[in-house]
Amino acid sequence: MGRSRTGEAVSAGRRTLAARKRLSEFIVSATKKGDLDEWRRGRAVAGYIDGGRVVEIAAELCVTRGSVNRWLQWYEANGIEGLRTRIASGPDPKLSETQCAVLTKLIEDGPVTAGYSSGVWTGQMIGDIIEQRFGVRYHNHSVPRLLHQLGFSVQRPRKRLAKADLAALAYWLRERLPAIKKKPQRVAAS
Repeated sequence: MGRSRTGEAVSAGRRTLAARKRLSEFIVSATKKGDLDEWRRGRAVAGYIDGGRVVEIAAELCVTRGSVNRWLQWYEANGIEGLRTRIASGPDPKLSETQCAVLTKLIEDGPVTAGYSSGVWTGQMIGDIIEQRFGVRYHNHSVPRLLHQLGFSVQRPRKRLAKADLAALAYWLRERLPAIKKKPQRVAAS
């Protein structure tokens, strides 16, 4: 693939009849999929190849000149693939699959086995164990996401008074609470 000449964003190799045909097929495909972003990128590149100015193309598609220039760069570098909509892959995971398996086993064995006095895991405890065992630090807000990826769910124990009368509590929930919560019936307008 040759470089484009000064003042041209798309080289001659990307302007051939075969390249234009692939670009047309790409635009039609984007239309059928209903992908406005791909359609817009394809139309911008096609408009430029057909002799349009970047400013005019940007105004026609209601985008900035910078967007059109960026799409032309993508097309020049990667062809049609550079115009496709992709989901960003994101950063690499901090823990390997083996480390995740070890962490899963640690969590399943419980916090007492891991050396904690509490019988219930907390996010802070799991973050500490990850840092101690694997040398990787997770932010407190990221630990629940990691646990979800490992197949765990957040569970909170119900709080109950130690000296509560269970029969009185059941009566309250079954009889008194529904009576208090009932709203007066609306009278239908005649």
